[in-house]
Amino acid sequence: MSKKVRIPLIILAFWAVYYFQNHYDKTPEADKSPKEQATKVVKQSAPVDINEKKQHFFDTLRPGMQKENARVLAERKILLELQKEMKGGESIPKPSSEIQQLAQDYDVAIPETGIDQAWLDTMLNRVNVLPQALVLTQAANESAWGSSRFAKQGNNFFGQWCYVEGCGLVPLKRVEGATHEVAKFDSPQQSIHAYFMNVNRNDAYKALRDIRAQLAKKGEDLKSQEAALALTDGLLSYSERGQDYVDDLQSMIKHNSDYWTVK
Repeated sequence: MSKKVRIPLIILAFWAVYYFQNHYDKTPEADKSPKEQATKVVKQSAPVDINEKKQHFFDTLRPGMQKENARVLAERKILLELQKEMKGGESIPKPSSEIQQLAQDYDVAIPETGIDQAWLDTMLNRVNVLPQALVLTQAANESAWGSSRFAKQGNNFFGQWCYVEGCGLVPLKRVEGATHEVAKFDSPQQSIHAYFMNVNRNDAYKALRDIRAQLAKKGEDLKSQEAALALTDGLLSYSERGQDYVDDLQSMIKHNSDYWTVK
């Protein structure tokens, strides 16, 4: 006759608690408190590597920046070829349709007498490259590394405004009476293109273009980090913060210098 096995009551109690927790605690996730849900997210989420986040952001936008610089260089080549044709400085009364299109794109009216050196100088001042350290840093600054509402919903990485109702997203804290919206783009590439055209033709950034022209005259590399730092001094009008904004850009450019190895 076998003996009965007696299990101590304390062991039975522990077993009951374990069974209840694992088989009857079926509270739906939506019914749990925010604190309980947050705790679960923290436990399940892997820590974010800030360096990987930066690298991903820059790598995502860099091809678009390179595409714009390639476009600008092709346009500049056309203007330099035109300069050779002018030789002694004589004007060209009937410019090609290609030149007329560039004049329209960069908002530089062709004189009634035709293309002259003054017009060409203005165009060459506008049609030139921008360093990646400047472009990508401004994108990071203006879009909070791509996390802003305007970047996510409107592909706007540079805080660019528009002034036609429905052209973009209305800022949540827009001053009463203001009519501007934050422009909405179909793709990040459109946002980058709009930024290039804004910096290269807007009168507010003539100082930047003049700094760039002086660097080019000295034979400096216009795509270098040094050029980017110099060009920030021409962006005082880009933000209401003025010099503080410029200082922030310069600090970010230096801090992220390891990411500017690809031109």
